[in-house]
Amino acid sequence: MVFSLIIAIVGHEIMHGLMAYRYGDDTAKNAGRLSPNPLLHVDPVGTFLVPSLLYFSTGFLFGWAKPVPVYIRTVIRNGGYLAAIQVSLAGIAYNITLALCASAVLHNLTAPSSMVSLFIYSFFSYLVVINVILALFNLYPIPPLDGSHALSYFAAWMGWHKVAHWMDRAGRYGFILLVLLLISPFSIYVFAPMHYFIGLLLP
Repeated sequence: MVFSLIIAIVGHEIMHGLMAYRYGDDTAKNAGRLSPNPLLHVDPVGTFLVPSLLYFSTGFLFGWAKPVPVYIRTVIRNGGYLAAIQVSLAGIAYNITLALCASAVLHNLTAPSSMVSLFIYSFFSYLVVINVILALFNLYPIPPLDGSHALSYFAAWMGWHKVAHWMDRAGRYGFILLVLLLISPFSIYVFAPMHYFIGLLLP
């Protein structure tokens, strides 16, 4: 689970930086944040505290890495708002791709017959689960999730500047809204799409 989580969340953040670098923003590169070294992406709360508390209280593993620095004005100047949307969704695209690849591997593995094969099977299973959760959860248009940034840039791209401005201002309350949503009875609907797609991808 730990290996799968690190690959999912570190790769997610690196992809944001790589996409921004494609459009001329070298902020992440200069900060050394395009490296696959997980120690450079550790967030004390999101990488250790939250996953540990969740796992030992519910058996559920979820977390996040330290956000990769991106100077989005450079991206917009060089590639427009469409480039900013690509930067926002790059991590999600990575997680979806990784989940699909892990699912393909799982469907070609035989039933585990040893500790080694069980480890391999479990590793790819958790790659599917964690990457699906990260991808779909981040798609929700609630700050500070990636979906909210993509929607804000889309609104600006379409000329809906009042909507984009309102979303930027609402960002300060997004984390509180997110926490309230997750501890409310409506959380079952938040995770329902994830359960559905995990069921499709796992053998």
